Amino acid sequence: MASEWGMTPRQSIEVECARRGARDVVAQCVAILRSEEVHEATLLVLAGPGAAQVLRGGAGGVSGYWPRVWAMRGLLYAWDESAITVVVDSASDGSWRVREMCAKVVARHRVDDALEAMAGLSNDPVLRVRQAAHRALVRLVEVDP
Repeated sequence: MASEWGMTPRQSIEVECARRGARDVVAQCVAILRSEEVHEATLLVLAGPGAAQVLRGGAGGVSGYWPRVWAMRGLLYAWDESAITVVVDSASDGSWRVREMCAKVVARHRVDDALEAMAGLSNDPVLRVRQAAHRALVRLVEVDP
């Protein structure tokens, strides 16, 4: 879905990776997921205009779950193995949205280190998380042709 900026989150992240480098974008996502410094410019890249409300303190502000959701979504499109630990750790995040996005990242990048975490999410109380974890588990055990 395109933002009012005319770009999807994927497009916005890909443009930022071309501008700054994927490693830097990944490092910013990891910092957000570790509850470290949140840069306004990074949130705007990850979420587009929707970040404005969070930056003003709404919807939980920068310490709420939305920045973590957006950072995890950023890892769908910008990836480096330096993010593996924080992705695995995010499987136990208090927000179901973060756990669901975590499972999507695991599936996309075949994060083998997350196998046990995804097995645990298969019993998550939230159906969407269980479904994403199931897809991740299938992806992790797939044999490449």
